[in-house]
Amino acid sequence: METPGSQSSLHRANLERVVRAVRLAGSLTQAEIARTTGLSAATVSNIVRELKDGGTVEVTPTSAGGRRARSVSLSGDAGIVIGIDFGHTHLRVAIGNLAHQVLAEEAEPLDVDASADQGFDRAEQLVDRLIAATGVDRTKVAGVGLGVPGPIDFESGTLGSTAILPGWGGTKPAEELRGRLGVPVHVDNDANLGALGELVWGGGKGVRDLAYIKVASGVGAGLVIDGKIYRGPGGTAGEIGHITLDESGPVCRCGNRGCLETFAAARYVLPLLQPSHGPELTMEDVVRLARDGDPGCRRVIADVGRHIGSGVANLCNLLNPSRVVLGGDLAEAGELVLGPIRESVGRYAIPSAARQLSVLPGALGGRAEVLGALALALSEMGDSTLLEGASPVAAPAFT
Repeated sequence: METPGSQSSLHRANLERVVRAVRLAGSLTQAEIARTTGLSAATVSNIVRELKDGGTVEVTPTSAGGRRARSVSLSGDAGIVIGIDFGHTHLRVAIGNLAHQVLAEEAEPLDVDASADQGFDRAEQLVDRLIAATGVDRTKVAGVGLGVPGPIDFESGTLGSTAILPGWGGTKPAEELRGRLGVPVHVDNDANLGALGELVWGGGKGVRDLAYIKVASGVGAGLVIDGKIYRGPGGTAGEIGHITLDESGPVCRCGNRGCLETFAAARYVLPLLQPSHGPELTMEDVVRLARDGDPGCRRVIADVGRHIGSGVANLCNLLNPSRVVLGGDLAEAGELVLGPIRESVGRYAIPSAARQLSVLPGALGGRAEVLGALALALSEMGDSTLLEGASPVAAPAFT
């Protein structure tokens, strides 16, 4: 038995600190582990050697700053995690290992609004199919990250707004899938997972504070403050789509008038162009046509960008993020939408906040949310089971 404060318990804590740092980052050099954990270089070297001997981590040669270094990552067979992303029109599932390698990924069309049970059935089937296709050991599944396009009450685990997902009212998505899959399931809304995906895998790497703006059927923001997703006490932080731009404007699905969403979301924007471009027009079509020079589509995208920029300016004034990452189909418009966003930010944000802000398209495209779900599962799992093979011999130095 380890006595609290003893050398063995302190060593165990240091092992877990190193494993957690590597697990969250995917891979780190030993110098980066020392900076991240605050442990000395000698302690890190001893712990990495112990973890390598126990089969918990893999060490490969690399370079850092032009110098030879060793990259440390968790063993590829130490465990797997699953990411599930429910969009309004799709279901996407990915399987990854603890070394941040995506082993399999698949998406299929799905009307998520129609029925929660149908969505859960399809998710379970797709998970089973991918596990069978990859041949991974199901007992190695450490957890599941789940994304849904609506606010989650984190106290009860209930999907909050029936106006956004009428077929899901009162459901507890994590509890439902936990019962079906038999492993821990962690749930968050899609914008938060998009932010987490870009933070860990994409355009937010190395940034401690950012806002991920997703524009699709609705408009939402995932907020990262000091390297962590900020959800607020009720889980509804980041509902940027319901900032009021015009109190006499169109009625929003939330019941208010003139929300940003009514000027930017696909369900409100597409009807502006369908009389001239046909009833089957999609947001993807609008972006493609705009990039090809269609004047109507270019005008609508520029207007949407200016409206989004007004909401981003409010975020700048309140939170002063250093980076805004635009996700969803609209991000594919590039400077056609990013330029107007920056224009509005420059006009409405405090000058010092606007000068510090960079506005970029997402690096992950439609994969941001499912990769964020993988990152959520990785961040929530414990480290103790990963250390079962580690040697109990204490390292000679502690910091």
